[in-house]
Amino acid sequence: MNIRKYIAEFIGTAILVTVGCGTVIGSTALTGALGLKGSALAISSVVIAIAFGMSIVIAAYSVGNVSGAHLNPAVSLGMLIDGRLSVADFIGYVVAQFLGAIAAAGLLVAFTGSNASLGANGFGDASAMHTGMGTAFLVESVLTFFFVLVILGVTAKPEFSKIAGLIIGLSLTAIVLIGLPFTGTGVNPARSFGPALLAGGESLAQVWLFIVAPLVGGAVAALVHRFVLAPAYLTKD
Repeated sequence: MNIRKYIAEFIGTAILVTVGCGTVIGSTALTGALGLKGSALAISSVVIAIAFGMSIVIAAYSVGNVSGAHLNPAVSLGMLIDGRLSVADFIGYVVAQFLGAIAAAGLLVAFTGSNASLGANGFGDASAMHTGMGTAFLVESVLTFFFVLVILGVTAKPEFSKIAGLIIGLSLTAIVLIGLPFTGTGVNPARSFGPALLAGGESLAQVWLFIVAPLVGGAVAALVHRFVLAPAYLTKD
């Protein structure tokens, strides 16, 4: 057991949730207070997506050398299936990620003095597009599939090692932009659970989808990578 890895995952996930969800809270508050809509809301979405992407970059280059900066149980599951993570480390990573997300949500409550939003995910009335449960499950599964596939691919090639964090961060930015109006973009069970736990109510009632769907997407991505994509480029001279 390497406790340093788990501490790194705790810190990295806390960075992700604090920066990403904190930006959601701040951006929502600003647009509401100023009475902005239309193009201003579109700009707000871009800001939120960039914040999540940058949080990955910050975490990757601060704790990535210790744990690989998974920061996401779906990513860790993908690494487990792909044969790059032991069962013991998988459990340790996931526990650390959930605890880091909960701690970050607690920080956001302390920052704002409220648990009203916290950047929680949702579907139905909690979604900007009133996305149905089935569609929300599909969106979260597919977007997580794309995201984990990118991570598995870029981290498998040594030549990308120095810029992997940047590539993954940019990928998350694109994923968040796509998913925001549908579900608020979870694609990470820990990121979704932390804010939902402290927000309670509808957010907590719906969080099961944002745990299960990303795990499904991550598992499928790992299977595709391991049995379809990996041999094609890992054996290439």
